[in-house]
Amino acid sequence: MREVMDELTGWWERGETVGMGTVVGTWRSAPRQPGAAMLVGPGGEAVGSVSGGCVEGAVYELAQDVVASGRPALQRYGVSDDDAYAVGLTCGGILDVFVEPVSREAFPELGEVARDVAAGRPVAVATVVEHPEPTWVGRRIVVRPEDGDVGGDAVATAARTASIGSARADDAVLDDARGLLAQGRSGLLTYGPDGERRGEGMRVFVSAFAPKPRMLVFGAIDFAAAVARVGSFLGYQVTVCDARPVFATTTRFPGADEVVVRWPSDYLQDQVDAGRVDARTVVAVLTHDPKFDVPLLEVALRLPDVGFVGAMGSRRTHDDRLARLREAGLTETELARLSSPIGLDLGARTPEETAVSIAAEIVALRWGGAGERLTATDGPIHHHHHTDAPTS
Repeated sequence: MREVMDELTGWWERGETVGMGTVVGTWRSAPRQPGAAMLVGPGGEAVGSVSGGCVEGAVYELAQDVVASGRPALQRYGVSDDDAYAVGLTCGGILDVFVEPVSREAFPELGEVARDVAAGRPVAVATVVEHPEPTWVGRRIVVRPEDGDVGGDAVATAARTASIGSARADDAVLDDARGLLAQGRSGLLTYGPDGERRGEGMRVFVSAFAPKPRMLVFGAIDFAAAVARVGSFLGYQVTVCDARPVFATTTRFPGADEVVVRWPSDYLQDQVDAGRVDARTVVAVLTHDPKFDVPLLEVALRLPDVGFVGAMGSRRTHDDRLARLREAGLTETELARLSSPIGLDLGARTPEETAVSIAAEIVALRWGGAGERLTATDGPIHHHHHTDAPTS
C-alpha cells in the first residue's frame, strides 16, 4: 500500500470510494511481493500494480465490482492449464489478491495510518481476508508497537483500533502483527475461526509499515557518494559518516539523508545504544584506513543482529584487516559476518559501477540469490520466503 498511499489518501480525504487490490500471498515465481497494491479510482483511474501486468485487467474489473457491491473478495491467480495467456501469470507463479472498497466509512483509520507512515512511525494494518463468516471479511485492526518494539522512535502506546470480530481473535492477531512490524515485514497469518493458533479457516493479512531500513556508509570518498545514491534508490535511509569535516559535507553527498562528522566507531556505538541498528541495517565501510575501519568493524561484527557488514579494499587490505581484527579478539564466527572485499564480481571500475556491485550483493544476501547470470541458472528467478505451492 505504501507506493499508492498518496493517491489513496487523496481520494479518501475527498470522500470518494476506491477499489484496492493487495497481494496477500505469493508462491513460486510470482512477480510482486505481499503488500503490493493497485487502486481503481472513482473515475476509473488505475494506479499501482499487483503483478507487473499479468493480471491487472482482471483485478481492475474485480475492483469495480467490489466497489459497486461493497463486498470485498479474495481471488487467486495462476497459470491457466489451457492457455498460459488467459487470466493468470505467464511467469508460472501463483498469487492471492484481496480486493476491497476503501472509503471514509469502510476505513476510518486510514488518515491516522497515512500520517504515521509519512512521519516514519511504525504501524501495521491487519485485515481479515478469509473467514467462514462472511461478515468478518474486510474487518481490520490498526496495530502500533509497544515501548521498545521497533527502534528508539517507536510510538509508546500500543494500540489497536476497532475489532476483527472477537477479543480472542484480536489478541492473537495483535501479538503476531507486532512481531511482523518489529521485523518490518508484511505477511499472511492463519488461525482458527476465533483466532485459535492451531486452527484454520481465518486468514489475516498484516501490512506492516516500519521506518525505512538504514544504510550507514562510513568514509567520505567518491565511492561513498555513489553508494549513498544507490542506497537511497533502494529505499534505505542513508547516513554518511566520517571523522574529517572537510570531506563530510552535505554538498559532497546530496544523495544521503544525513551526513555526520564523528569518529566512525563512536557514532556506530551510539546508534546501537539508541536502538537504531537492527536486522535490516546495512553497514558499508569504505574508509581504507585501519585506524578508522578496525575499531568500527569491532563494533559492527560483534552485533548479534545486523543485516549486512561489508568493507571495501584489496585482497591485501582484507588480509591485513583480518589480522588486526583477530588481534583485537574477534572470533572466526564474528569475522565470517564480514563481506570483504565488498560487492559482487561485476568487473566494476567506476564509483557508480562499484556502487551497483555493492547493492547487488546486499540484494542477493537479503533474498538468497547466488549472484549468477540468470541465463546460466534453472528454476524460479524470484526468491521468496514461502516456497511451497498452496494446496487449495
